[in-house]
Amino acid sequence: MMTTRDWLLEDSPSSRFQANAGRAYRVFTALLRNPLSVVGGVIILVLILTAIFAPWIAPYSAVGQDLANRLAPPSGTHWMGTDELGRDIFSRVIWGSQITLTIVGLVALISAPLGLLIGAIAGYFGGWVDRILMGFTDIFLSMPKLILALAFVAALGPGINNAIIAIAITSWPAYARIARAETMTIRHAEFISAVRLQGAGPIRIIVQHILPLCTSSMIVRVTLDMAGVILTAAGLGFIGLGAQPPLPEWGAMISRGRTFILDQWWVATMPGFAIIIVSLGFCFLGDGLRDVLDPKSEGK
Repeated sequence: MMTTRDWLLEDSPSSRFQANAGRAYRVFTALLRNPLSVVGGVIILVLILTAIFAPWIAPYSAVGQDLANRLAPPSGTHWMGTDELGRDIFSRVIWGSQITLTIVGLVALISAPLGLLIGAIAGYFGGWVDRILMGFTDIFLSMPKLILALAFVAALGPGINNAIIAIAITSWPAYARIARAETMTIRHAEFISAVRLQGAGPIRIIVQHILPLCTSSMIVRVTLDMAGVILTAAGLGFIGLGAQPPLPEWGAMISRGRTFILDQWWVATMPGFAIIIVSLGFCFLGDGLRDVLDPKSEGK
């Protein structure tokens, strides 16, 4: 009798679902063999669970003030101490995970598909379409991402929604470059020519046959870029252009805590640790995915 594992690892899958499930299983098992990938995956899983169950994990309100206990050091009552308004820093870090996860998720959902589509169109058609789209892309790539995000936020106005839009606008060019490079390598492949001879138009070829082949590289790049997205969002929050008070955004918490950094170090240090740990988690997982999804590494 065939087991589930045998069904997943079958050399000749009988359906597309079986083939996709088998590939997902191989990727998962390969990631488990990489200790850093496991660490990164655990960190991201903890971040997701923390964001989901924040109302039950956080012992205090994120905005509730207790001036009698302001700037209290870490203790059994307040594990990470309190800030200048007596708010529990641990609770604010927990609630801040929701903001961080929201920023990461929305930026990925906006920038990755946009860059993927623009790059695939440029790589497939070539010629003047490629020159125009890639010229526009090069304009964005020529400027530092944080500076460009600052310019957009300054034009749109401070706030978490505008910060997400600004970061997404500055993130898509890298994905467009990757999609264009991969599209140019496969646009003259035999299976593309066969689909074209069957009467498929450019839109159908790009959407159904080219974009799925760019997905693996895009997943790796998105995962690796999430650390930069978190740092950019924290930078915008630090200078007051991201999430506005009293939202417990980690960058804004560091900004308010820098006044007390010499005497009450925990006010700025604790959210800083959260940023570092989550950023490392995405980097570790991204490195593992790159090793697993890279075709050149198969069989090693």
